[in-house]
Amino acid sequence: MNSIYDKLTTLDFIIVALYLVTLLVIGYVVSVKQSKKNETLFLAGNSLNWYNIGFNMWGTNVGPSSLLAFASIGYATGIVAGNFEWYAFVFLLLLAMVFAPRYIASKVSTMPEYMGKRYGDSTQTILAWYALVKILVSWLSLGLFSGGVLVRQILGIPMWQSVTVLVVFSGIFTYAGGLKAIAKVNVFQMILLIVVSLTLSFLGLQKVGGIEALIAKTPANFWNLVQPATDAHYPWPAILLGYPVAAVAFFCTDQSMVQSVLGAKNLEQGQLGVNFIGWLKVLALPLFILPGILCYVLYPDLGEHSDLAYMTMVTNLFPSGMNGLVICVMIAVLVGTIGSSLNALSTVFTNDIYVKKMNPEASIQEQIKIGRITIGVGCLFAILIAVAIDNIKGQNLFNIFQAVLGFLAPSLSVVFLLSIFWKRTTKKAVNGILSWGSAFSLFIGILYLWVFPADQYPVWPHFLLISFYIFMVLLVAAILISLLDKNPETNFVSETDIPKTTKRVKVLFALLALVIISLYFIFNFN
Repeated sequence: MNSIYDKLTTLDFIIVALYLVTLLVIGYVVSVKQSKKNETLFLAGNSLNWYNIGFNMWGTNVGPSSLLAFASIGYATGIVAGNFEWYAFVFLLLLAMVFAPRYIASKVSTMPEYMGKRYGDSTQTILAWYALVKILVSWLSLGLFSGGVLVRQILGIPMWQSVTVLVVFSGIFTYAGGLKAIAKVNVFQMILLIVVSLTLSFLGLQKVGGIEALIAKTPANFWNLVQPATDAHYPWPAILLGYPVAAVAFFCTDQSMVQSVLGAKNLEQGQLGVNFIGWLKVLALPLFILPGILCYVLYPDLGEHSDLAYMTMVTNLFPSGMNGLVICVMIAVLVGTIGSSLNALSTVFTNDIYVKKMNPEASIQEQIKIGRITIGVGCLFAILIAVAIDNIKGQNLFNIFQAVLGFLAPSLSVVFLLSIFWKRTTKKAVNGILSWGSAFSLFIGILYLWVFPADQYPVWPHFLLISFYIFMVLLVAAILISLLDKNPETNFVSETDIPKTTKRVKVLFALLALVIISLYFIFNFN
């Protein structure tokens, strides 16, 4: 594979330099405006429109790992990865119609604060530390590691140099402008991502000979979303039952994702933003998966190195002069994911730890200062963890790392679903599941990954099914603890305080549902 760096021209360097300067100027301008308005960095002064929210959530979701993983899965197995984007509609709908109205009615800044209002300070503290670790490990370190892999593929520089440059730039941008700057710039960045990736797919289809030629040159099962129950990689029962466990935790309870909705002008704008990310996710096939399938036909010699599929297409199909735009896209997805994660990290620590426990009378400027210190510390830890991952086992650890994080989802899904849908849920149940339940889930993960690894002990069910089974165990445990608790009182948002969903929002979600259902019919023709 040719290196992109070897093909860079003076024009490419100029494009990248202008792009970086533009991002920093945006961050600085937003920072000055926020200072004049006495706003914090965290919720953008509740000023976000639907398109800011949709693009920002999508930018947070579409990290560098998506460019690697979806093209890689497309190369190896076809469009089955589309399930993780299109099936997400169900949980985006759950966020928009069920969770978001209650979050906004509660007037909270963080997920720990919401649960704290329900169950008290102890729950807020437990969930705050839980959220900090989860953001630092799953979002920052994993996102930074996969971004470092991309930069290493592009420039051929060592991992420590890649991740240091990436996190420092993202950190400076977030430090300056916070959520408002991230949300505003993500509109432009995600449009750039769409244009570049669609161009890549178009050039690939031209070289293959069109859609019909591509279908003729790939296995028939490449075009099926639903795979048989006997499939070794993505059997339909595992996706149907296991994916929702992670999806509820990811889309409905994760601070990095939900924070954009909390920063909305009003509920309708927040719901429209969630609807918009659903439409953007429809584009996953042509943007991220199709390049991998095209690479399977055009460059079949990658073999086990399917993670190189996206960059292989770029280096072989894009002419000189366009590679600067590709590097800008990589910067875009990294700033989107890492910037949002750093902002979420600083929000949770400042609001739920510093203000709640250390300095309740903290001024806006003091909160901004602590938030920025948190961003700096988060950058340092993320660099250290990402470099450690690479030194331990290289990129093979990437998939293991994702699996470990997946074992953290069941406890979050259980406590938030029960808290919303069952008023009898008690503080003892919530605290127990978040602490002991999470320990149990992680223990199973350690057994699965290292003590009795699945590749040596085939008695293990699919990873997603394990996640579902853990979810069911914790759900039953939480119900029993709540029923046995003699003091079940909690604070609830009155149903009369919850803002109503407008007809426009309902119509747009109905249309999106029709599109998603149609896609499942279209891509299951074999």
